[in-house]
Amino acid sequence: MSASTLAFPTPASLGSLDHYIQAVNRFPLLSAEQEVELGRRLQRDGDLDAARQLVLSHLRLVVAISRNYLGYGLPQADLIQEGNIGLMKAVRRFDPERGVRLVSFALHWIKAEIHEHVLRNWRLVKIATTKAQRKLFFNLRSMKTGSHALTRAEARGIAQALNVKPEEVLEMETRLTGQEVALDPPAGDEGETMTPIAYLTDTEAEPAQILERAETSRNRSDGLKGALAQLDDRSREIIEARWLREDDDAATLQTLADRFGVSAERIRQIESKAIKTMRGQMDASQ
Repeated sequence: MSASTLAFPTPASLGSLDHYIQAVNRFPLLSAEQEVELGRRLQRDGDLDAARQLVLSHLRLVVAISRNYLGYGLPQADLIQEGNIGLMKAVRRFDPERGVRLVSFALHWIKAEIHEHVLRNWRLVKIATTKAQRKLFFNLRSMKTGSHALTRAEARGIAQALNVKPEEVLEMETRLTGQEVALDPPAGDEGETMTPIAYLTDTEAEPAQILERAETSRNRSDGLKGALAQLDDRSREIIEARWLREDDDAATLQTLADRFGVSAERIRQIESKAIKTMRGQMDASQ
């Protein structure tokens, strides 16, 4: 049967999504020879009827692909509509002389349009703008081996396969599940589980680190006071005016030069010597 004899009746009103799916599943599939014939007619003559037959014969493919994205909470009718746009783009670019079936070529375009639609509309992936986030968003569900929380080994394995960080895997898993997760739940039978507490903990905010930083700051303050005490009055006043003003409004060399009745270069020399003296004093006290 040539492509010109195929029947592609389009109902005037499909009424519902179920009726639409039933209708597209009744459209005949094309053989490789028929695809080539229609593709040549479209390329050579701009035959819109040939394009119509190529599109209609592959609408069931769009329906099948759309089912893979139902977990994102978007209406299947919208997913199908976006996928159909991708299918039409594929038909327009289809080259029948390459020996590749349209179904293989169209998969990319259909998925690309659906991906963009999901990313534009799904509330939990407004941040999925980087390449890594997109890879995680569209691959994490299929790469998980069960419904349990990811273990450390599973998170590392997925991260390695997708070339992302384990923390990014776990963050996207939480967004995809949309469930409340305990920060530190009890260990399950699956082994050591990578829980939120493991990757949300800020080690810099732990009590030991806080005390250490406070002690370091106090030691530096005491050391600074001791170093200032080693300076003569003029040198100490210059250092305080240049470096230790609380309002961050440091005095200029010329301002200090006018105050002490010397040149700006002399003030710079005094400052440099004072800083060297203070540094030596602070190093010696540590």
